[in-house]
Amino acid sequence: MTTAAVGSPGSARRYLHSLWLLSARDLRVRYATSALGYLWSILDPLVMSAIYWFVFTQIFQRTVGHDPYIVFLITALLPWVWFNSAVSDFTRAFSKDARLVRSTAIPRSIWVNRIVLSKGVEFLLSIPVLVGFALIAGAPVGWGLLLFPVAILLQTSLLVGLGLLVAPLCVLYTDLERTTKLILRVLFYASPIIYSVGDLPGIFPQLAAFNPLSGIFTLYRVGFFPEVWDTLTVLVGAAMSLAFLGLGILVFRGLERPVLKEL
Repeated sequence: MTTAAVGSPGSARRYLHSLWLLSARDLRVRYATSALGYLWSILDPLVMSAIYWFVFTQIFQRTVGHDPYIVFLITALLPWVWFNSAVSDFTRAFSKDARLVRSTAIPRSIWVNRIVLSKGVEFLLSIPVLVGFALIAGAPVGWGLLLFPVAILLQTSLLVGLGLLVAPLCVLYTDLERTTKLILRVLFYASPIIYSVGDLPGIFPQLAAFNPLSGIFTLYRVGFFPEVWDTLTVLVGAAMSLAFLGLGILVFRGLERPVLKEL
């Protein structure tokens, strides 16, 4: 990887160029070693959507979500796959390329941001699947679709913040890698993926608002399902996403030196 001709050392241009090169390398390696290539980025959410659609519409009488249910599922499962795969990779962000992390002059946050970007590109490449199912199922489209990019920006902020927290902590405390996987399993069912926040009883909608994914998934869905809009959930989700970003930056600055010593 050569970046000497692009920007001066320490410049934003040099950083962004290096970030793109690393992310592009990740994508090339992932697709070059796979016979299905791009299809893998959409196969997982498609299979999960098909399973939940079959279980809740063909076997059991569904009392959650909205019709068309397959579109309801996909609008949350696609961003969930981005979130889940990125957080899983954060646990090995530094240990996987320890030699480069130690020797490079580029800010070490790039090893987190490259994961967010490469997984985000895969998410963007999967959006045509959502469009296709929305057309086939006849899902109505409303003004809320304009909030789709807002959801992407908030999810990016949340992931960068979490990455700056998880990546260094997993170097210092190796057990956190397994703990993170367990938390992700719980978070899948604690997030409004197969249901909406409005389907929850009692005080659970208010509690769910403090899961930032609730507000983000609401923004993804509101273009097709305006009835899922919940102001509290969206505002709290946005605030928490930005708070995680700020916290991640502060923690990363404090842990960068101990992480380099550990590597």
